[in-house]
Amino acid sequence: MHFHFLSSRFARAALLVVTSLGVATAASAMSLRELRGLAKAGKQGPDYVNYYLVGVMEGALEAHAQAVRNGAAATICLNGRRLEPNMAKPLYDAELKRNADLYEADLPVSLVMVNALSTVYRC
Repeated sequence: MHFHFLSSRFARAALLVVTSLGVATAASAMSLRELRGLAKAGKQGPDYVNYYLVGVMEGALEAHAQAVRNGAAATICLNGRRLEPNMAKPLYDAELKRNADLYEADLPVSLVMVNALSTVYRC
């Protein structure tokens, strides 16, 4: 079986990073502290952070969509607006800046991303 979305170099690299990170953190989501450490992991650290945040953003959107399909109230509404992969890090950074005193280092990255999406794409 061949997946068309894996044909691009970016998609393959993102899948590799997310898979590697998923194996390394199988018991829990990556924390803010761990993501900061990843950013400092050599020359490719910032790229790994971006790939991870894209995966978190897409995962958050899919989890939200599934919850809505199961009857939950929508809290993220794109309303036809496009959400591109290159928007993940700016969304994440803006949420951290907007609520700097709210997020402790051991909280999951996914919490920040869900809050960012819920704020920027409020229903």
